[in-house]
Order: sequence, then structure tokens, then C-alpha cells
Amino acid sequence: MPDRVTITQGKYIASAVKKEQYPEVRRREIVFIGRSNVGKSSLINSLARTKNLARVSGQPGKTQTINFYELGAKIEGEDERCDFYLVDLPGYGYARTAKKNRKIWSRFIEAYLLQSEDLQFVCQLMDIRHEPMASDIEMFQWLVAKGLPVLVIATKADKLSRNEQKKSIAAMRRALGVAELDILPYSSVKNEGRSELLDAIANVLIE
Repeated sequence: MPDRVTITQGKYIASAVKKEQYPEVRRREIVFIGRSNVGKSSLINSLARTKNLARVSGQPGKTQTINFYELGAKIEGEDERCDFYLVDLPGYGYARTAKKNRKIWSRFIEAYLLQSEDLQFVCQLMDIRHEPMASDIEMFQWLVAKGLPVLVIATKADKLSRNEQKKSIAAMRRALGVAELDILPYSSVKNEGRSELLDAIANVLIE
């Protein structure tokens, strides 16, 4: 069965640490946040089907700016192509990053999240192989408290069997304190979860 959404283009637009550096053209924004090395860049490349759109680094804490990528989507039943931004935020919870830098980053990340008028929802990425860490739980609770819609994505799903995935997702729900929370398992290697995430994006683009 063909996908409901076809990504027709993906390109890097801008890196920013303040509002004046955000892209001039406004588009709806889907935001990605997670601990360093959780697989944000790999997921963005998987969604865009572009190998090196977001640079994948083995060095945690490498993304130090808010990065905007523009994607074009052809959605089944829609005449016009929908262009939108994927917004990649710096990873949190990396202990070796200097304390001063962490404070600066958290300030401009918070400003973006609270001030963006185009933000549709936040994808918070967590490694499916591990229970959420204190920084994951803290970030999730902060996003919810600020009224930001959150979709939790359990990355690296190809590392576990289906049965192990179910157990891990149940443990994530318990740790986050939301029994009925929707959590999307995703494998950037196998593109599993891609159609479901694109569906969620399409739903907000055509509202």
C-alpha cells in the first residue's frame, strides 16, 4: 500500500541561536529534541530520504544551534505541495558540555519553544533500549507544563525484538507517568515508523 505522504525535497535552510537568525519565510514547524546521540540527525535523514541532510556525528553534543530544514510533502488528496520545517534542537543531558554553554543553549532553546508561532508539535526522542533518564523526564514534564504538544518517539527500534519493544514502551510510559501515552517506535535504519510520523505531520499541515 503506497504511503499517504511523499517527501519531494529536503534542504538545509538556516542555523540560529536567536530570533533574528530564524528563516525569513515562515512555515509550519515540527520540532525534534532529545538527549545527545539519541539519533535525531539519523531520523531527520530517514524522514527526508536524504542521506546527509542532517550531519550524523559520533561526538555527543555536536549540534549547538537550532537547525532548520525545509521539506516538501505531497499529501494524498491535496492539490498543492505542503512545505514545512523540521527543526533540530541541540541535544540535552550531555555532561561533558561546559556548564556555561549549557545555560546559554537552554536559554535560546527555551526562547524558541515558547515564542515560535509556527510550532505544530514537538517530537521528543528517547532511546528505546533504555528507560528514560532524569533529563528526559524533566524535559517531557516541562513541555507538557508549557502546553506544547509532544509526540514521544522511541528511537533505535531495530535493536530490539517486537516483544522487547512492547516491554520498553511500557517501561517508558511508567517512567513518564502517563499510562495511555502514545509512543512511536522508530528505526532510522529500516525506516520503520516513518509512515506513521509522516501521517502525524500531514494531519497538522492540512488542518
